[in-house]
Amino acid sequence: MIFNRLNKYRDIGLLILRTGLGVMFIYHGLPKMGGGLPTWTQLGAAVSHIGINFGFPFWGFMAAFAELIGGAFLILGLLFRPFCFLLLINMIIAAVMHLKSGHGLAAAAWPIEDGIVFLSLLLIGPGKFSLDEKL
Repeated sequence: MIFNRLNKYRDIGLLILRTGLGVMFIYHGLPKMGGGLPTWTQLGAAVSHIGINFGFPFWGFMAAFAELIGGAFLILGLLFRPFCFLLLINMIIAAVMHLKSGHGLAAAAWPIEDGIVFLSLLLIGPGKFSLDEKL
Protein backbone atom coordinates (compact mmCIF):
# COMPACT_ATOMS: atom_id res chain seq x y z
CA MET A 1 0.00 0.00 0.00
CA ILE A 2 1.17 3.52 -0.72
CA PHE A 3 0.99 4.64 2.91
CA ASN A 4 3.33 1.84 4.06
CA ARG A 5 6.20 3.87 2.59
CA LEU A 6 5.57 6.47 5.30
CA ASN A 7 6.63 3.99 8.01
CA LYS A 8 10.21 5.15 7.61
CA TYR A 9 9.13 8.60 8.85
CA ARG A 10 7.67 7.35 12.16
CA ASP A 11 10.41 8.91 14.29
CA ILE A 12 10.22 12.21 12.44
CA GLY A 13 6.46 12.20 13.04
CA LEU A 14 7.03 11.61 16.76
CA LEU A 15 9.56 14.46 16.83
CA ILE A 16 7.06 16.81 15.16
CA LEU A 17 4.31 15.73 17.57
CA ARG A 18 6.58 16.09 20.62
CA THR A 19 7.81 19.50 19.51
CA GLY A 20 4.37 20.87 18.68
CA LEU A 21 2.82 19.65 21.93
CA GLY A 22 5.83 20.76 23.92
CA VAL A 23 5.74 24.31 22.56
CA MET A 24 2.03 24.63 23.28
CA PHE A 25 2.38 23.29 26.82
CA ILE A 26 5.24 25.70 27.50
CA TYR A 27 2.97 28.47 26.20
CA HIS A 28 0.17 27.45 28.57
CA GLY A 29 2.43 26.62 31.51
CA LEU A 30 4.55 29.78 31.52
CA PRO A 31 1.84 32.19 32.75
CA LYS A 32 0.63 29.60 35.26
CA MET A 33 4.12 29.18 36.68
CA GLY A 34 4.73 32.92 36.67
CA GLY A 35 1.39 33.67 38.32
CA GLY A 36 2.71 32.65 41.70
CA LEU A 37 0.75 31.68 44.78
CA PRO A 38 -2.65 33.19 43.79
CA THR A 39 -2.60 31.43 40.43
CA TRP A 40 -1.35 28.15 41.91
CA THR A 41 -4.08 28.22 44.56
CA GLN A 42 -6.82 28.82 41.99
CA LEU A 43 -5.39 26.22 39.60
CA GLY A 44 -4.84 23.69 42.38
CA ALA A 45 -8.45 23.95 43.54
CA ALA A 46 -9.34 21.74 40.57
CA VAL A 47 -8.29 18.70 42.63
CA SER A 48 -11.26 19.33 44.91
CA HIS A 49 -13.35 17.73 42.15
CA ILE A 50 -11.67 14.40 42.89
CA GLY A 51 -11.98 14.74 46.66
CA ILE A 52 -8.62 16.33 47.52
CA ASN A 53 -9.37 19.37 49.67
CA PHE A 54 -5.93 20.44 50.85
CA GLY A 55 -2.69 21.82 49.45
CA PHE A 56 -4.19 23.75 46.56
CA PRO A 57 -1.06 25.92 46.06
CA PHE A 58 1.09 22.76 45.89
CA TRP A 59 -1.21 21.04 43.39
CA GLY A 60 -1.43 24.22 41.31
CA PHE A 61 2.35 24.56 41.28
CA MET A 62 2.67 20.91 40.24
CA ALA A 63 0.18 21.43 37.39
CA ALA A 64 2.08 24.52 36.18
CA PHE A 65 5.39 22.66 36.55
CA ALA A 66 4.07 19.68 34.59
CA GLU A 67 2.98 21.95 31.75
CA LEU A 68 6.04 24.21 31.61
CA ILE A 69 8.86 21.78 32.35
CA GLY A 70 6.96 18.86 30.86
CA GLY A 71 6.61 20.80 27.62
CA ALA A 72 10.36 21.40 27.49
CA PHE A 73 11.12 17.77 28.29
CA LEU A 74 8.66 16.60 25.62
CA ILE A 75 10.60 18.59 23.04
CA LEU A 76 13.89 17.14 24.24
CA GLY A 77 12.49 13.64 24.61
CA LEU A 78 14.04 13.53 28.09
CA LEU A 79 12.33 11.67 30.94
CA PHE A 80 9.63 11.35 28.32
CA ARG A 81 7.40 8.72 29.86
CA PRO A 82 7.37 10.19 33.39
CA PHE A 83 6.39 13.59 31.99
CA CYS A 84 3.75 12.05 29.72
CA PHE A 85 2.33 10.45 32.85
CA LEU A 86 2.32 13.77 34.75
CA LEU A 87 0.69 15.54 31.82
CA LEU A 88 -1.88 12.75 31.50
CA ILE A 89 -2.82 13.20 35.17
CA ASN A 90 -3.01 16.97 34.59
CA MET A 91 -5.41 16.44 31.68
CA ILE A 92 -7.57 14.00 33.66
CA ILE A 93 -7.95 16.56 36.46
CA ALA A 94 -8.74 19.33 33.95
CA ALA A 95 -11.37 17.19 32.20
CA VAL A 96 -13.00 16.16 35.49
CA MET A 97 -13.02 19.78 36.67
CA HIS A 98 -14.77 20.96 33.49
CA LEU A 99 -17.31 18.16 33.60
CA LYS A 100 -18.10 18.50 37.32
CA SER A 101 -18.32 22.29 37.07
CA GLY A 102 -21.08 21.99 34.51
CA HIS A 103 -19.04 23.31 31.59
CA GLY A 104 -19.98 20.26 29.55
CA LEU A 105 -18.14 18.06 27.11
CA ALA A 106 -17.25 20.97 24.83
CA ALA A 107 -15.05 22.47 27.56
CA ALA A 108 -13.66 19.08 28.60
CA ALA A 109 -12.89 17.98 25.04
CA TRP A 110 -9.49 19.63 24.82
CA PRO A 111 -8.03 18.05 27.97
CA ILE A 112 -9.64 14.72 27.04
CA GLU A 113 -8.02 14.84 23.60
CA ASP A 114 -4.64 15.84 25.04
CA GLY A 115 -4.98 13.08 27.64
CA ILE A 116 -5.52 10.51 24.90
CA VAL A 117 -2.40 11.80 23.14
CA PHE A 118 -0.33 11.61 26.34
CA LEU A 119 -1.54 8.09 27.10
CA SER A 120 -0.64 7.05 23.56
CA LEU A 121 2.80 8.68 23.78
CA LEU A 122 3.37 7.03 27.15
CA LEU A 123 2.89 3.67 25.42
CA ILE A 124 4.73 4.54 22.17
CA GLY A 125 7.77 6.33 23.60
CA PRO A 126 9.68 9.33 22.29
CA GLY A 127 11.23 7.80 19.17
CA LYS A 128 14.86 7.70 18.14
CA PHE A 129 15.26 11.48 17.88
CA SER A 130 15.18 11.97 21.64
CA LEU A 131 17.60 12.36 24.52
CA ASP A 132 16.08 9.30 26.19
CA GLU A 133 17.10 7.26 23.16
CA LYS A 134 20.60 8.78 23.09
CA LEU A 135 21.19 8.28 26.82
